[in-house]
Amino acid sequence: MLETLDLSANLSKSEHKEAMNALDPQLAQRQRDLHAAGIPVLLVFEGWDASGKGTTISRLLQPLDPRGFKVHTILPPTEEERFRPPMWRFWTRLPADGTIGVFDRSWYREVLEDRVEEEGTRADCQPVYERIRRFERQLADDGVVIVKFFLHISKKEQSSRFKKLKKDPAYSWKVGKHELRQHKRYDEHLQAVEDMLVETSTPYAPWTVVPATDKRFRELKVAETLLAAFEQALLRTEPPVAPQVKEPVRRTSPLDRVKTSVALSRDKYDKELEPLQDELRRLQHLCYVRRTPVVIVYEGWDASGKGGNIRRLTKEMDPRGLEVVPIAAPQGDEKTHHYLWRFWRPLPKAGHIAIFDRSWYGRVLVERVEGFAKPEEWQRAYREINEFESELVECGVVLIKFWFHISKEVQLQRFNDRQAEPSKHWKITDEDWRNRKRWDDYWLAASDMLERTSTTHAPWIIIEGDDKYHARVKTVRVVVERLKPVVDKG
Repeated sequence: MLETLDLSANLSKSEHKEAMNALDPQLAQRQRDLHAAGIPVLLVFEGWDASGKGTTISRLLQPLDPRGFKVHTILPPTEEERFRPPMWRFWTRLPADGTIGVFDRSWYREVLEDRVEEEGTRADCQPVYERIRRFERQLADDGVVIVKFFLHISKKEQSSRFKKLKKDPAYSWKVGKHELRQHKRYDEHLQAVEDMLVETSTPYAPWTVVPATDKRFRELKVAETLLAAFEQALLRTEPPVAPQVKEPVRRTSPLDRVKTSVALSRDKYDKELEPLQDELRRLQHLCYVRRTPVVIVYEGWDASGKGGNIRRLTKEMDPRGLEVVPIAAPQGDEKTHHYLWRFWRPLPKAGHIAIFDRSWYGRVLVERVEGFAKPEEWQRAYREINEFESELVECGVVLIKFWFHISKEVQLQRFNDRQAEPSKHWKITDEDWRNRKRWDDYWLAASDMLERTSTTHAPWIIIEGDDKYHARVKTVRVVVERLKPVVDKG
């Protein structure tokens, strides 16, 4: 592919000035239009060392309002970043609606520099290619405009630029061991680039390969491509819509088989809970030693006992390695990003535990039932959630998901108890009563969720919740049973 590129393409100074003078005000106006339309833009710059990424980014952004963009220079991951899934550091840097995120280097490092350094092949990189395609597709489905540039120069041109940089004390630092090593293995890097372009140039996130020998040609090519992408994005009034899946009429539910009345006596509860809590504390410390991250998800009916259950689960655990993440309706910046963005941010680092009180399943539960998400959005979310969880597990996260199930009669009893007890008034709201009126709708949504997102790597565990003693003991026992074979090794 790259051998067909005309690296001699060039532009005169007058041609460049005339073209850029015309493009600059158009780019500035389109930035304002995108901001007004709430359309986020993701610009990715990859390319050879000394291919001009920095100067190209600088020139491209000159006419734009700096309040509406942010530039991210991506270096090898820090220790903090290495302790989290590979895509964490990119999800947390995504631009908000109506703004532009510029990445100087990006999530492609693994299939470019790292591949060559580690003697990898195209086949070795397939899981990473898939992760990248999945990431970019999820963003594009949510309306993000993705524009990717690869700046290409020949080995001879790179050598010439390195020599020029090394002669100037102000720039000689740019040519270090890493850059010289890349130049020495230019042909291997070239193959990695070719494979990357083939594997990750998609209709929703295509690559634009830019002949970068001539600075003026390079700048104009990038500016013209970006303006065309801006204008194309503004032509659509809504993000690309995936075809809706016609939901079959549900005749049975996984919840039909749950016996919510399973109970445990107080004596057995007292006898069984404390040893389990002690064992869980021991396993938590082993998680830290083994650098094993743990994510525990709590979902269930209103008044199903999630809060009290979390307190018993964490009672003997070390709070320094634990965070409980309460999830409510999205607020502020959470509304201006992909809905998974706010769940990527609090993911635990290796060796720590995060407990989500409600979670990303709100998209297919309350957002579905209450109409906060469009049908195509919550239908698409089943796939996105499965992909998200698969990525976590692939990165070594122990993922445990609980659905707390109670009968409709027990829920009513607990609602009334909360109404009658002044110290518990804060636990019952008008929204709880409103949700109860839509019990059947939530039952359907929960049934679909359990069937479509219970996977071999992230199965749902249903907790029979009418009896809180039983629910608490079972939850702690399940967590112990899931962690023990992972971290308790000799």
